[in-house]
Amino acid sequence: MALSLELKPGEKVIIGDSIVTNDSQRIRIFVEGHAPVLREKDIMTIDTATTPARRIYLTVQLMFLGGNIEELRRNYLDFVSDIIAASPSSTPIIIKISEHIIAENYYRAMKEARKLIEYEEMLARHLAQSQSAEAGDAEAAAEPDLPSA
Repeated sequence: MALSLELKPGEKVIIGDSIVTNDSQRIRIFVEGHAPVLREKDIMTIDTATTPARRIYLTVQLMFLGGNIEELRRNYLDFVSDIIAASPSSTPIIIKISEHIIAENYYRAMKEARKLIEYEEMLARHLAQSQSAEAGDAEAAAEPDLPSA
């Protein structure tokens, strides 16, 4: 059964080791075969892989696209050890990603890695909020008492 893709004007898609860019009209294409297919919205670049979870996603994406699996697995394990050391609560998501990698189901591993990115972003928001609250408490404590009139 063919994979059906509907592309917006100017949208890109990776099919195998080729990048296909749509022209100016919305189109539908059908892809038959076993080449990896990755829509533009799911593509992570080296420039956008700026956090530990994003680096994991990029590594799994490269596995999906057919990169050097052994080298990528070593990189993945390095990134995983870093993120687990920083955030042990991310372990259940990492386990799911790893299970898909072991089964060589890289697309599903990418979907789980997307959840890891969302979790990392949530943790970052909570950290920023708590730091902001602590800074506000410190400012309040540092304000001098006004003399009474």
